[in-house]
This record gives sequence, structure tokens and C-alpha cells, in this order.
Amino acid sequence: MTTISPLPRISTDEATALAMRLIPDWEWNPQSVGAVRALPTFAGKLVEAAQAYQTPYPELPHTVQDALVLRRLQQQVHTARLNPLWRARLAEAGITGAPATYRDWQQVPLSDKDVQRDFFMDERPGMVVPLHHGGFEVVASGGTSGGRPLEVVYSLRELEDTYRIAGDFMGTYQLGKYLPGIGPKWLMTTLADYQMWSSGTMVGGVLSHVPGINYIGAGPVTAPVLEHMFSYPGPKALMGITAGIAILSDLGAGMSQEAKESFRVALYGSGVLAQRKRAELRAMYPNLAILSYFAATQAETIGLQLSEESPYLASVPGLHFIEIVDADGRWVPEGEEGELVVTRLHAHETPLLRLKLGDRMIRRPRLDGAGLKTQQFEFAGRTGDVLHLNDSQYSAARAYESLRDELRASTGVDLDALAHEVQFVNHRESRTLVFLASVDDVAGVTYSLDTALGPYGVRQTFLNSLPRSLSLFNHGEANPASIEKTGYQFQIKFVHRMSAEIERTDVGKVPLVRDRG
Repeated sequence: MTTISPLPRISTDEATALAMRLIPDWEWNPQSVGAVRALPTFAGKLVEAAQAYQTPYPELPHTVQDALVLRRLQQQVHTARLNPLWRARLAEAGITGAPATYRDWQQVPLSDKDVQRDFFMDERPGMVVPLHHGGFEVVASGGTSGGRPLEVVYSLRELEDTYRIAGDFMGTYQLGKYLPGIGPKWLMTTLADYQMWSSGTMVGGVLSHVPGINYIGAGPVTAPVLEHMFSYPGPKALMGITAGIAILSDLGAGMSQEAKESFRVALYGSGVLAQRKRAELRAMYPNLAILSYFAATQAETIGLQLSEESPYLASVPGLHFIEIVDADGRWVPEGEEGELVVTRLHAHETPLLRLKLGDRMIRRPRLDGAGLKTQQFEFAGRTGDVLHLNDSQYSAARAYESLRDELRASTGVDLDALAHEVQFVNHRESRTLVFLASVDDVAGVTYSLDTALGPYGVRQTFLNSLPRSLSLFNHGEANPASIEKTGYQFQIKFVHRMSAEIERTDVGKVPLVRDRG
């Protein structure tokens, strides 16, 4: 579908009337489990909205998108209240009907991983349509952050819809300009499926639905396997966890130049790809664009970086409802940092309202020009990426940036250029904060730092850096003198690549912060 001509301004009243026509009252407030099972999919409503204005849904004005999504969220509250567990949870927050506005919606209680576990594991009492009706998929996460397994349940009919919606969006607004030509095009993933850790399944479902590409679900690859895949004619994109993308600079050493030049897009999973790795990848693959694909097992496409010119992530219109909230569940203003909250819009049978995924984001201005119109946000770190020094809380991501800048200015040591991986280890009982960085030349970098800083320079570096890394809600409470009073000692330690001193999860991720007793 293509836009025939620019749309005139569509008023809120007109958009609301359309939403009410698309989701009539009998669908909006289903009265039984049987009625929920008979509900038309929300994906069909997106198609109808696009047809009403002869415009692709992602390019419809925000007034139309906002009205339809609010109507859908109201429908989800009505649906959830058919379940006794959800009805009690909502009533406890004072919610006995559908929220009339987005302000009212923000009173819906936030869900966390414990709520997800209680509602959708074991007897799965939080499902509106019980499991025995069939037509579901159970997806499990290995608990890469907390270490406890976690399951969620999807309706198969709506899961297929989400794959198609996200795949169409990727092809139209992200990958199209990077995969040119009329010959074969390739989209691969090295995500693995094992021990029921199912990101490979979920993200693979999306990637396989990008129009006009050939999909390969490779799983973890060796250098010969990668070389074989890259020998196929045509431009290629590859998605993997951050560590899986970082290692591609090593795996490509034996490839032909033609194969290297055919690698056009590297999509890295949730988190941050070190500048050192970006430089190595671009040196190995001269035509490569490196973009973020932000996802979770509970939401297979949360935000996509559309170009290298901006770090902002764009949500897929009509897929999930994305919120960046403060500690009370209220939306933070643009430019401020908050917690990422996701509500899956395609979930008639298994609604999960306002789920916190454990990530922090900065809310950015919406895209509102010609073409795509959607929300934007910027990754700011994991919720657990906080350094606790007695009663003060410091953003670990900001602490790294401040430490990096301080060392670059005072010693010439550039952590972005040298470090493969970094990690803060907080030994709370002994009050020692250690910054670890894996580098190629441990002895050389250590000597350079020791020579430049002297015996007391590391401590002064931390005292200068930490006050600039206080979290939003603690800003201004600390200074070098107050940090001195904590009694903390500070260390910077360089280690070899893959050193056991840097802790990794079972799937190879490197948490930015690790707390010790």
C-alpha cells in the first residue's frame, strides 16, 4: 500500500470515532471467555485503519494511532477483568472499568517478573482463556539477569500477526536501504535456542517475515560456517546478541574480500556494543552498518535503530505499547530517563499489562514528519546497572562514561578504543569498587596507567568521576568529600580477553555491574 496524497489534519474526535467503529462495543467489552476466543485480531484493526485513509498504518497521524491504541488498551482491561486474578489486582489499584484516558491508564499497576511468573507459570492462573482450549505457545527465558527461569504464553494466531507486522516494518523502514539490488538478499541470526531460552525462536519469527529476504536461523557459528554463509551471492544482514556480533570481527579473517563487502547490516541485541568492537567490525567489513535491535523474550521487537546517524530506537507502530515511566508508573517527560514498560497489544487470550522488562530508557521526541510516525527512546542501561555506595546510587553507564572521559583526559588511555569488555564489581562488605576491562596488551596498558596516575591517581579519578554519574533522582547529593566518607577503595584492573575475572551469564552476556557480599 502506498500513500496517494498527504493526509489532511485528522482531529482527535474523528480519530476516536474511527477507533470506536473499528472496535465496536461488543468487542470492546467481551462478556465471557467464549467471547474473547471469538474476538477478531487487533492486526485486522490496523489493516482497517490503514484502508480507511489509504495510508500504511505506521504513517498514519499520531491522533489516529493514539485513539486506536487507547481503545485497544481499554479492551485489554475489560478482557483481563474476566480473570479473577487480574480483576482482584486491578481492583486493588482502584480500577473497576476501562481507563478513559492515557492519564487514567497510568494508574494500572506495573507488572514485574514476579507477577509474570505467578500469573503464567505452573497452573498459569493469569490466562483469560485457559490453556486447555489449545492454540498457545509457551516461550521461556533462561533468566539471564536474575537466574530464575521465566515463562510467558502467547496465542499462536496473534503471535503470527506480530511476526508479520514487525517483519514488514523492518523491511520497509530499516533494512531496505541497506540491502539493495534485485538479486537474492539474506537475513541471518546467530541466536540460539537451548534449555528453553527462546530468543532465537521469537526473533527468528520476525526475521523470517521480512519481505523479499532469504532467512537463515544459523545459531552460534564457527569461522568456516560464517564464511560458507557469506559466500552466498547477495547482500547480507545478521542479527545476534551483542557478544555474538562482536566476535564476527574475529570470525571474518579468512573470508574473501567479496564476501566481506557483502555484509551490510549487523543487528546487535539488547545492550551496548563497545566502540572498540564497532571499529574492528568496520575494519573487517567495509560496507557494514551497525544497528541496535532491542528485544526481549516477552516482546520480540521493542525498538529498532533505523540509521547509524541516531542512537534512537523506534517502536513498531501497533505492535506493543511502549512507556517510559518513573517510580510511580507515570510517564517521564521527553529527555528524561525512566523504566521501560511494555504492554503487548496482540494478546486477547493472555493479556499482560504494563510489564517492566528491567531496562532503563530516555524518552525521545516522536517521529512526526512525512512518512513514519512513531515513538522513539534511547537505551540507558539495565535497571540493575546501579552502583550502590552506602546510601547513594550511581548510574553505572554514566560512571563508565565519566571514568572513560577522565582517563582519556588525564592519561591518554582510551577505554573505548582498547577495551573489549568492561564490568564494575562492587565488593560491598569490604567497600571496594573494582573496574575491570579486558584488553589485548594487559601489561602495556597497566604500565601506561600506573605511570600517568601514580599511587593516588586511581582514587582521585573515581572521586572526580562518580559525582557526574549520579542517577536522575540522586543528582547533586554527592561530591568528592562525601564519597571519601563512604570508606570505599577504588581499583582499575586490566585483564586478558575472556578472563574468568569478568563474570558472564550462561549465554555469554557481560553484565555491567556485579555485586559481591
